[in-house]
Amino acid sequence: MLKQALLFLLRGRDLNDFMDKKIQVAQIVGKGFNGGVEACIFNYFKAIDKSQVTFDFFVENTSDIINKEVIESMGGRVIITPKYTNLFKYLSFLRKKFKQEKYDIVHSNLNTLSVFPLFAAWLAGIKVRIAHSHSTSNKKEHLRNLIKGILRPFSKVFATHYFACSELAGRWLFGNRTFNKGKVFVLNNAIDIDRFKFNEEKRISTRTKYNIKDDEIVLGNIGRLCSQKNQKFLLDLIEKLDHKYKLIIVGDGELKQDLENSIKEKGIQNRVIMVSKTDKPEDFYNAFDIFLLPSLYEGLPVVGVEAQINGLTCLFSSNITKETKIIENCYFLDNSNLDKWIEYVIEFEKNGVRKSAFENHFQKFDINIQSNSLLEKYERYARND
Repeated sequence: MLKQALLFLLRGRDLNDFMDKKIQVAQIVGKGFNGGVEACIFNYFKAIDKSQVTFDFFVENTSDIINKEVIESMGGRVIITPKYTNLFKYLSFLRKKFKQEKYDIVHSNLNTLSVFPLFAAWLAGIKVRIAHSHSTSNKKEHLRNLIKGILRPFSKVFATHYFACSELAGRWLFGNRTFNKGKVFVLNNAIDIDRFKFNEEKRISTRTKYNIKDDEIVLGNIGRLCSQKNQKFLLDLIEKLDHKYKLIIVGDGELKQDLENSIKEKGIQNRVIMVSKTDKPEDFYNAFDIFLLPSLYEGLPVVGVEAQINGLTCLFSSNITKETKIIENCYFLDNSNLDKWIEYVIEFEKNGVRKSAFENHFQKFDINIQSNSLLEKYERYARND
């Protein structure tokens, strides 16, 4: 920081301008705000000290940007980009915009695809370029894995700093050697803790809204409707349970129609409730009795943290990092063993009690604490300390 301040003075500029200058960050989020990664970044934006830093969100022109007005009301901007599949046009747009705005930091949240916006940032002369790993991979997704495998070796080429949502995600993208050397900063997928604590009134009102009886057990899932999240597994599960169980799936995505067709084919329309996007996921956590996340792969799922803060019994796929576990009633099960999932669901009916964790367990996921850690990193990088 001292070096940068001296440069300001040598150029005849007021030192107060240096102290008052906000750090300008370009957040590359790709698909707008319809997924967990985007929600996580948006949480940080809401909590971070905006007198010190400002975010511009770069999203594709096909995105459904549900938070645009909120972002702008808090001093941020949403910048629409071409689709990355039109690579030349995408890179050209980013390079021009980065150069024009003279960002202090370009922070890319696209996992292996971050190589492209960070390449554009390098061409534009941006000094601080962050590659952020939010996920891993699954061996069943052959085409995706092929693309990820090709791009992964380039993940560090244009990045100056490495971030990850978990140790697993960090090791996967940047390698064990880089992680072991302490070069990967783990930034937890933090949230507003108070928002997701259990609320009996919201439980009653939400269950009443969806005609759920007091003696019915509600299995819940929140997430993008896509192959990664594996919601079809939940349809197989509810089909094998008796009628006192209901399933609520909250989310939207490319597999919505497929899921709706499967529900009809299985004849479980009266037992499965599909809810499109919501800006109040906490209402549904309160209504659930068990939270299920059978994902094929994850980094560290935000919804898993939210559900545990609510006190829910959680059944997670064994593909999800154990770093997700905060409280005792959280279990990791193999997706290939549907009967084991059913066994745990039934066991919950016998012994299930909503449990809460000690407050200090939540600190690493508290957005008010973690946003300060992020700001400290940004300040250090931008000031070249």
